[in-house]
This record gives sequence, structure tokens and C-alpha cells, in this order.
Amino acid sequence: MDLLLVGIGGIFGGLSRYQLGKLVSAKVNTSFPVATFIINLTGAFLLGIVTNLYSGQMIYLFLGDGFLGTYTTFSTFMYENVSLIKGHESLNAVVYIISSLILGIAGFLIGYIICGFLLPR
Repeated sequence: MDLLLVGIGGIFGGLSRYQLGKLVSAKVNTSFPVATFIINLTGAFLLGIVTNLYSGQMIYLFLGDGFLGTYTTFSTFMYENVSLIKGHESLNAVVYIISSLILGIAGFLIGYIICGFLLPR
């Protein structure tokens, strides 16, 4: 059952990331990887919420491990940073890495904390 929940969540997360990535990329014209940046930050925020609400429960397998695990993407993040460096845009790469880490952690914490305040147990 666990594998099924993670797998189904993963299908929906991957499809959502793909569609949102296409939509955002079509709207912006920049070498900065805005689509992946937005996807990873919203994913971190949502994971904070999901972790606060469902940690240790079956639904976490679907939402946290499955959906958000494939919605966010570390591999694309790495690929885009290498591409920026190869394209002689090292400053963009450094900004992307640092801002993704700092804002990703902040997004997770904000989601976790807001959820705790709005839905106290």
C-alpha cells in the first residue's frame, strides 16, 4: 500500500511540475531558471504544511514523499546550475544556489509554523 500511495502521488507531482514548468517558462524570457526556482520554493512551503499536518500518517506518503517528492526537483536544480556556469553566468548560478537554499528552508519553516498557528492540535 505504501508503494502505491507514493507512486500515485509521484505521478501527479511529476505531471504538475512538468506543466507548471512549461507554463512559467513560456511567460518569462531569462537565463535564470525561474520555473524550477518557483517550483522548488512552493514545494518546500507545501512540504512544511504537509509535515506539520500529516507526519507519520499514510497521507504523508502520498503528499510528502510522492507528490512533493516529484514536484520538486534537485536534479534539474543541479543541471541548471551547471548550465549557468558553462554559459559563463557564474553570478546567476551563485545567486540561484544561495537563494534556493535560504528561501527553501525559510519556505518550509514558514509553511510549518503557519500551519501550526492556523490549525493548532
